[in-house]
Amino acid sequence: MEIAGGGPFSSSANDLVSSQSLVNPQSSVETRGTTVINSVHSFVDHRFVQKVSTTSDNSLDGDLVSPKSNTNVTRSKPSLQDVVKCNDVYPYFSTAQRGDYWVLYNYILAERKFHCWESITYTSHADYTFLDNLVPLLDRWQGPISIALYTPGTDFDNTLKVIKYLRDCTTPLVTELVTFHLYFPARHVPKHIPKPSEIFKSPTNCSILPPWSNTTASSTYKSQKKLLYPVNVGRNIARQTAATHYILASDIELYPSPGVISDFLDMVQRQDPPLLHKKPKVFPLSIFEVESNMNLPGDKTELVAMLKNGSAIPFHKKVCAGCHNVPKSKEWMKQEVTPGLHVFHIGKRMGYFVHWEPIYIGTHQDPYYDERLSWEGKSDKMTQGYTLCVMDYEFQILDNAFLVHKPGIKTLKKDHARAVLAGKTNTMIRKVIAPELRILYGTRKGCAI
Repeated sequence: MEIAGGGPFSSSANDLVSSQSLVNPQSSVETRGTTVINSVHSFVDHRFVQKVSTTSDNSLDGDLVSPKSNTNVTRSKPSLQDVVKCNDVYPYFSTAQRGDYWVLYNYILAERKFHCWESITYTSHADYTFLDNLVPLLDRWQGPISIALYTPGTDFDNTLKVIKYLRDCTTPLVTELVTFHLYFPARHVPKHIPKPSEIFKSPTNCSILPPWSNTTASSTYKSQKKLLYPVNVGRNIARQTAATHYILASDIELYPSPGVISDFLDMVQRQDPPLLHKKPKVFPLSIFEVESNMNLPGDKTELVAMLKNGSAIPFHKKVCAGCHNVPKSKEWMKQEVTPGLHVFHIGKRMGYFVHWEPIYIGTHQDPYYDERLSWEGKSDKMTQGYTLCVMDYEFQILDNAFLVHKPGIKTLKKDHARAVLAGKTNTMIRKVIAPELRILYGTRKGCAI
């Protein structure tokens, strides 16, 4: 993703505190017959979401469970609500500090609400210059989106103009499905922050060009002040506030293949055998790039045809092939396409794939991203990938679901300033972060950052 930014360390321990100590009084543990209400085993702050989980055994395990036994000869298919262990969340607007940042959680809320089990939330991060991706993303996703926008200084006002244009002048799906969170450094607070209810009082001139059409990255406040882009702060904010049990934490320029939500949830409801494995699991989607003059493939059959004629290639093949090289990728392309979605192969982040940076469907139980890492410094997802490996996660690769980058093949470009920052980041990872992770999570043979 070609976003710039970064920032001072904002320890997850400062903000991602256990909901066990932060749940509202009415959400505290109580027994009702054999049912126990517990705070969910995920890091959720009561300031912006209230969440409880209902289980019958006081278990906080987030794995999927097998359908309850049925004495009848014919088993009925369990409901999705029965299969997914979760309970609904209630997002609301709040302002809070997160390390060196101020965050406006749920600043602009999506109008449509979802039960935690009935959809998947696409979570992402950006600054306002990337919001032109939102409409094509929604066109393919057709589900809830939680996005954290970096808005230091005057970028805040420009961000509001873009959001207002998107809601008033483009698809109604923006208003229906997208929740916006805004964050900025304490040293670069906007001069004025209107209440969310005040933003849409004035009409929008939809006859003019979209606000992003005449904007360049170099014209932003962030660029003029030479601020780094704190990519993982945004990733964690968007993930943390997702209202659904399942989450697709991705980059805004990566568009999913159509129908992922319904096909994935149908797979969950079927409880295919790999989903019953006891080990923690995530579901990676293979990623591709297409030529700038090409339309996005509508399904895997179209994608494979484009791969064969060279108009599509694996993601970052010309930039960092090892970062996104997916286990059994050749077999994945050759596999016969069948209806629905299934687990194609269970991979590990080891051996040839030790530096794999998968983008996957996961849950609130998965580790967060280290907020000391910036986009410019690179390796911003590597430490999280290492943690997944040490925790012995299964990477259950999906057969017919994929992501396609906004059209345009990326090539490797030399950037001396970024190379210097990347060197500093690698030193910090080696000397500071890696030793911390070994203490926190232990080690596992074959796992590396």
